[in-house]
Amino acid sequence: MTEEIKRKLRWRLVLGAGTEDLLGGLPQEGDWAEKEAALAYLYDREYGPGRNTRAGSGGAGTLDPSNLSVPDWINAIHELFPQRVIERIEKDGLERYGLEEMVTNPALLARAQPSQTLLRAVLRTKHLMNPEVLALARTLVQKVVQELLEKLATQVQSPFLGAPLRRRSYLKVAKNFDVATTLRRNLRHWDTVSQRLILKEPYFHSRIKRHVDKWQILIVVDQSGSMVGSVIHAAVTAAIFFGIPALKTRLILFDTSIVDVTDYCTDPVEILMKVQLGGGTDIGQALAYAESRVENPRRTIIVLITDFFEGADTRVLLGATKRLVESGVHLLGLAALDANANPTYDRELAGRMANLGAHIGAMTPGELAEWVGEKVK
Repeated sequence: MTEEIKRKLRWRLVLGAGTEDLLGGLPQEGDWAEKEAALAYLYDREYGPGRNTRAGSGGAGTLDPSNLSVPDWINAIHELFPQRVIERIEKDGLERYGLEEMVTNPALLARAQPSQTLLRAVLRTKHLMNPEVLALARTLVQKVVQELLEKLATQVQSPFLGAPLRRRSYLKVAKNFDVATTLRRNLRHWDTVSQRLILKEPYFHSRIKRHVDKWQILIVVDQSGSMVGSVIHAAVTAAIFFGIPALKTRLILFDTSIVDVTDYCTDPVEILMKVQLGGGTDIGQALAYAESRVENPRRTIIVLITDFFEGADTRVLLGATKRLVESGVHLLGLAALDANANPTYDRELAGRMANLGAHIGAMTPGELAEWVGEKVK
């Protein structure tokens, strides 16, 4: 797509629907239609009542491109536009159009159904909230985090709580039933008449708790706006890791600054309320900080969660990557840590880190736990 076409499309976004004859339609590929819908949700209010009426409000008609809610809209603009544009849109929403529901109306949060969508919106706007709304927001964050903890606890803990061993056990419980051994050792009891296998003796695994020396795991999380889903899941996952005896967990947040929140690992709500989304990104500085906290390289895992869009000199990041890998540290770079694990990231820089020996991917918290569990066996 040429710069001239991009410039025309940007003007189309500025002027809005109705300019198709002059500027043409929006392309099918990309997120141009979503950008127009997000802008229309706010700026169509310029034309007066009825232009952006929600369903069920009793207004006379609507030109809404979609039935966005305020939380949906907040998340959309943060995912579709750069930081400078987001700041202007939020400023217009609050000052010009009075869209203050998320930041000044306690009744909205009191009625709101806790969800990860609303949690992301709260994290993106909490810096604009007055103390009363912020207190309600914290309660909502607590409810969503508790739900996530309950959902993820078993997935994350299970790789560390024991494993079946290939030795016989006389504890005959269903979870220890060894299907393969039972079938193999009872083949001689095949009944040719009934065409059935008679299981005269079942076999069971012995399940014992895995004893390992403590491994150090450092979770280093990019708190830029595009990583909000990963920040949420990283805080919850770190809290679960923190309670696993086999691991010594440290949690580090970064943008152009570094905040070590290890002291709050048992309270993911407090961590999330400290997150400052947006701003620049200095991945190399964060990885160098993590390197300085490594105690035993060959028993250390660093999980770097970032979109790999480095704002600083990439040589610092690549230098730290090379030193860590050569020292024996297991370095895992994740472009996403959430339920979907479907990221957008700088593939070129991630590839350069992979060439130096880092593991690169995207995972759910359960998949991360499995990966860590395999390393600490």
